[in-house]
Amino acid sequence: MALIHEVQVEYTHRSARVKSLDLHPTNPWILASTHSGTVSILNYQSKVVLNSLDIAQTPVRSAKFIARKQWIITGSDDMFIRVYDENTLEKVKEFEAHKDYIRSIIVHPTLPYVLSASDDHQIKLWDWENDWLCLQTFESHTHYVMQVAFNPKDPMSFSSASLDGTIKIWNLENRDPIATLEAHSKGLNCVGYFLSGDRMCLLSGSDDYTTKVWDYESKTCITTLEGHTSNVVAVSVHPEFSIIVTGSEDGTIGIWDAVTFRLDSTLDHGLGRVWAVEFVKGSSQIVIGYDEGLFLGKMIVKSGVQGY
Repeated sequence: MALIHEVQVEYTHRSARVKSLDLHPTNPWILASTHSGTVSILNYQSKVVLNSLDIAQTPVRSAKFIARKQWIITGSDDMFIRVYDENTLEKVKEFEAHKDYIRSIIVHPTLPYVLSASDDHQIKLWDWENDWLCLQTFESHTHYVMQVAFNPKDPMSFSSASLDGTIKIWNLENRDPIATLEAHSKGLNCVGYFLSGDRMCLLSGSDDYTTKVWDYESKTCITTLEGHTSNVVAVSVHPEFSIIVTGSEDGTIGIWDAVTFRLDSTLDHGLGRVWAVEFVKGSSQIVIGYDEGLFLGKMIVKSGVQGY
């Protein structure tokens, strides 16, 4: 079982506060959106910025690749969703999607669907093959909806995290939630799925400074990850290895064993608060969004063997 000793710096790109990150599935590209209203595409192999675009005069809190269309999609505090060609950055579409800040956007893995979540307490399902028609509005949360995530084993279902302190589980075909987990004593900022052996689990990060691990089938809490001294705003699980990374407004990332749930390392790169964490699939590289920009690093195992 690999234990992470440190994350070796490979590249730092100084910018405004990075609010979201996404990795292209086939190209070596990072998509970063910022609090100043810009998005940038960076090549994590050559360590150069390929493109940058001013999206809005408000924060862009979420941006994703829609790789099969060669698009990028953004959601911002001006309540608009915008779609651009990922190569030319020409605008494909823009429309007002919500009545308040857009916090999270996710792309369905196979269907022409996008989910958006907002401070208006709503989640909306959009169909780009039908001129971005809103197919469904999901309403049950009583506070800001901070993040949504598709179930990787059943992408007709998804989960949402809200400042109302709950996780809700939904089906795309039903506007009412399947289940509600009274998850934390304070608001939730993030939610994600991962497999622990054959068991599907959920992760939730909260303003109570903790991350909780949930058994998806029984909807019960398996364990609570404690160690941060401020809000947990990002959670990510390595796609090939048993590592959970949590990011916090205390300026640190926590690296946890995804089997024993023990804290292995707490790392501070001196770039301010953490806002987003992603892994480069098939490698030991990690990308982190901070107050002061984007950090690309390589995880180093305690045995002294670099990477995996």
